Amino acid sequence: MALIKSISGIRGTIGGKSGEGLSPLDLVKFTAAYLTWVKEGKNDRQKLKIVVGRDARLSGEMVNSLVTGTLIGMGADVINIGLASTPTTELAVVAEKADGGIILTASHNPKQWNALKLLNQNGEFLNDKEGKKVLQIADNESFIFAEVDDLGHESVKDYTEFHIQHVLELGLVNVEMIKNAKFRVAVDAVNSVGGTIVPKLLKALGVAEVIEINCVADGNFAHNPEPVPENLIVTADIVRDTKVDVCFVVDPDVDRLAIINEDGTMFNEEYTLVAVADYVLSHTKGNTVSNLSSSRALRDITDLHGGIYTPSAVGEVNVTTMMKATNAVIGGEGNGGVIYPTSHYGRDSMVGIGLFLSHLANSGLKCSELRAMYPFYFISKNKIELTSGIDVDDILLKIKDKYRNEKVNDIDGVRIDFDKEWVHLRKSNTEPIIRIYSESKTIERANLLAERIIADIREIAGI
Repeated sequence: MALIKSISGIRGTIGGKSGEGLSPLDLVKFTAAYLTWVKEGKNDRQKLKIVVGRDARLSGEMVNSLVTGTLIGMGADVINIGLASTPTTELAVVAEKADGGIILTASHNPKQWNALKLLNQNGEFLNDKEGKKVLQIADNESFIFAEVDDLGHESVKDYTEFHIQHVLELGLVNVEMIKNAKFRVAVDAVNSVGGTIVPKLLKALGVAEVIEINCVADGNFAHNPEPVPENLIVTADIVRDTKVDVCFVVDPDVDRLAIINEDGTMFNEEYTLVAVADYVLSHTKGNTVSNLSSSRALRDITDLHGGIYTPSAVGEVNVTTMMKATNAVIGGEGNGGVIYPTSHYGRDSMVGIGLFLSHLANSGLKCSELRAMYPFYFISKNKIELTSGIDVDDILLKIKDKYRNEKVNDIDGVRIDFDKEWVHLRKSNTEPIIRIYSESKTIERANLLAERIIADIREIAGI
């Protein structure tokens, strides 16, 4: 069993002892701690309002009952929007003028996992300081439940159509052009909440035919839910056989978007943001942001459009913070996370689909031909496990010093940019592990770069 406490929320496997997995006791404790944090700075007589949405995980109803019950028991009114994606919940917090929100999803993790993703009143994830405060309150169990006359109440709403309409109303989403293209589009929603909203969006956008793959939102994930190539082999075969123009694949909470070309090849999730950014920048001049572990292809596209690319530390809240600081018009993460500030500051596959289909229709190209327009880079993902007691921070400092004549960024671990390739080293917060991401023009060169850095680490560590 596992329980992971971080600033972005509480994630764990269902079952087991309290404190060792995401047990009912843990759900109550962390929910109460979150609401205690929300109450800080508020008028004690003010009735708080919290939005709760969930993906279709098998544990979803149980977790939802405990979380909403705890919020009510703490004196808050709950807007329960039921099966809803992460971006839908984020939009609902703002629309309801709520004091915060909780999304019940473990994102791309397997079915035994669930989590509480915590939002502020702007429908955005908590920052480092706020998240640590919630964890402190939970550790101290410094929360007080409401008296019987002060209990909250629950109301149920559905924000699916609201989210769809929100996408349709975005200026760069060209519904007429999409309709005229007469697209045949497939969607793989891994039998989670994407199955309740993505097909409806595609039909609202004017897609001629929608082919649904794994769109029964029953939580029985048809494959590993992380939308990466090795998990999409069967889906790619279906795409190839059904002769669609494009296939969209989303994770269980619909904040990551992967794309499969019409011939069954992968568009590559790193390039979801690149393609959408190209379309946005061709209409709106401005800057871009992605995290340090994302492809340099975004920087290349930004340079072509005359904008400025800025890297951020890994983590959605870090990306959005940097986007605000640099007035970025588009940004996100290389895992298929598109953040479009004109919509909201959150990864949103629905917005990504609307913008990508507009781009594809405008280009007049096949999906594979559109992908071929962009620079080709390949990322190698590795890790090195070190003996307990080794000073990982010291190793990173020595790597930084060794490559001091290269372009080095140390806002999150150490990233070293060479002429045509880069490597990013990040330490685990829980284990003596260094994760090593490298990117180059070929996967062979990316692997060689990673091996070179791993050799450096072993030499420094004396192993």
